[in-house]
Amino acid sequence: MSENRGIGHLVCGRRAKWLVLALWLVVLFLMAPFASKLTDAQDNDAASWLPGSAESTQVLELSEDFRPEQIPAIVVYARESGLTAQDRATITEDVGQLKQLTDHGIRGAETRGPVFDRETDPRAAQIYVPITMDEKGWERIAPAVDSIRDDVGEGGAGLAVHITGPGGTSADFSEAFEGIDSTLLIAAMGVVIVMLLLTYRSPSLLLVPLLSVVAALFTAQALIYLLTEHAGLTVNGQSAGILTVLVFGAGTDYALLLVARYREELRRHEDRHEAMALALHRAGPAVIASGATVVLSMLVLLAAEMNSTRGLGPVAAIGVAVALLAMMTLFPALLVIFGRWIFWPVIPRLGAPNPADTGVWARMGGRIARRPRMVWGVTAVVLAVCSLGLIQMRAEGINNADAFTGKPDSITGQEVSARYFPAGSGDPLVVISNQAQAHQVGRAVADTRGVVPESLGLPPGTKPSFEGKVLFEATMTDPSDSEAAKQTVERVRDAVHAVPDADAQVGGGTAALLDMDEATTHDNVLIIPLVLVVVMLILCVLLRALIAPLLLIGTVILSFTAALGISALAFRYLFDYAGETTDFPLFVFVFLVALGIDYNIFLTTRIREEAAHQGTRPGVVTGLAATGAVITSAGLVLAGTFAALATLPMVAFAEIGFAVALGVLLDTFIVRSVLVTALFLDVGPKVWWPHRLAREDGGAAAVRQPEERVRQSSD
Repeated sequence: MSENRGIGHLVCGRRAKWLVLALWLVVLFLMAPFASKLTDAQDNDAASWLPGSAESTQVLELSEDFRPEQIPAIVVYARESGLTAQDRATITEDVGQLKQLTDHGIRGAETRGPVFDRETDPRAAQIYVPITMDEKGWERIAPAVDSIRDDVGEGGAGLAVHITGPGGTSADFSEAFEGIDSTLLIAAMGVVIVMLLLTYRSPSLLLVPLLSVVAALFTAQALIYLLTEHAGLTVNGQSAGILTVLVFGAGTDYALLLVARYREELRRHEDRHEAMALALHRAGPAVIASGATVVLSMLVLLAAEMNSTRGLGPVAAIGVAVALLAMMTLFPALLVIFGRWIFWPVIPRLGAPNPADTGVWARMGGRIARRPRMVWGVTAVVLAVCSLGLIQMRAEGINNADAFTGKPDSITGQEVSARYFPAGSGDPLVVISNQAQAHQVGRAVADTRGVVPESLGLPPGTKPSFEGKVLFEATMTDPSDSEAAKQTVERVRDAVHAVPDADAQVGGGTAALLDMDEATTHDNVLIIPLVLVVVMLILCVLLRALIAPLLLIGTVILSFTAALGISALAFRYLFDYAGETTDFPLFVFVFLVALGIDYNIFLTTRIREEAAHQGTRPGVVTGLAATGAVITSAGLVLAGTFAALATLPMVAFAEIGFAVALGVLLDTFIVRSVLVTALFLDVGPKVWWPHRLAREDGGAAAVRQPEERVRQSSD
């Protein structure tokens, strides 16, 4: 082999390619049985989402000393004209049947009710059915609610019957997550197939990256399952769903970037083994740097206070690392095994001209080179104007009624219940204090504005603690997921914390929401700068420069704010969403920066490679021409896979999917192809400072013809 090929021959050599394939087949044979078990290993109980050190989390853990963790499903009956005698008889009969239920964790014997909205001529009634929430609680909450619904029916003849409360809402969330892996897998696979067909125009070629990505996903799922079972790793529905999207999106991106360089080398070398070795040698560092950026950025999430965010970090990092490994080993080995015919009908022939030399991206680079300062200035101003949409963003959390893209029965029941009962009924405050000060604590709670005084008491099924503690509950006047209820929690906490020697703590669903908001605010402030530092360090090491990484970081931040601004406007005026979750900016930032920087890495490493031969400014035009088409295709694939999150009936996932997809498209078509290109052309060789390229720029003062540039880059 005439040129340095690095370690590429270890993957795609004449014998090595078969060894790589055999090793992956062995891995898949061993891992496949474990991959299917990941769904069963998910931990979706409250503690897996809450911040670990929060007061609500501590109350949740302490409450296990008093009773099994449980949440009530609330059956609501309502007739606006007043409940009839037949309605009352039906409700009484339903209570008797519900008390007999014991399946799916239902504690039928502890059923409470009926509770009527008023003593005379009641219009509504409620029945409280507790459901145990142990380690399997999330999996059986939906079947439990279905069992309750089978017993009470759906009303009729003017009597409305709904199942709501924390149990009903949790069941609807559970059903929204049900099948998340298969739903996202099918959606992501469909997007990838369509985009690969459009990009490669080859039905045979698309099978190679698709097989490689699926192999990576199964391997990652199996590895994560084993770590969950034997190393204490926590996986929930959110991290499992995002894992599928990340592996498909990142893996396909790496495949596209590698195939583009392989095609170039096939036009210059007759031996496909040599062509792939050179493609790995030249494109490999950029692909590895891109993968390392994502992996390290995800691991930064380990610094988060939110358990759900912290748990996502290693899960996503493992998924991307396995995808990177598959695309740097299995994928090139398969390409070499199949040979040139895999590109049919557009087979790259030896000596064929490179279409990138005279394509749209080469022409665009030439146009930008005429007035680069004006181009990047106008582009930056447009993105800055788009960022003004941030004033419309309300990332303060969304309540249950606004959390679904549709309107499930639990939300309808919540609205019906709020018309007749205290809005916070069914999701009470939970207070734990020392038994000796229980009376003072109880009085402090009852006297707090926003609490229904007569609701204070021991919940049924509560046993005395052996540690001198007491647990009691209190109903709030406002809906438990409202901002007013969170303010009530703050007032109650201030009141009970002021009771001497009570050691009182306040938990419950509303307290958990409040603690999650505070933890997410902390995570936003901490993690976003840490991710920027990680990305900056990787760019500095990869490019061996300081100015270029600073420029790239600046463009990434501008792209992020523009994507958030446009998204906020779309959520308000196009989709009519009520707001965003508090962790929305963090997730969008991490995914956009970690994944969007891939395209800048691939572009700038190619520019740097060309700059060493012909100078920075000509190298910029060559780099854009050589990478424009493939990066555009990769961006469309990644945007499409994240857009697949919109297939889930949950607003939070739809918002993240939309914002990340939009941000990736901005990175692909505007930031990378226009803004970065114009900046590098304007700054010139100084972008490589303090590297010697900043002083020794190849002596090039003009942009050479495309054919000459390509020939020199391969010499």
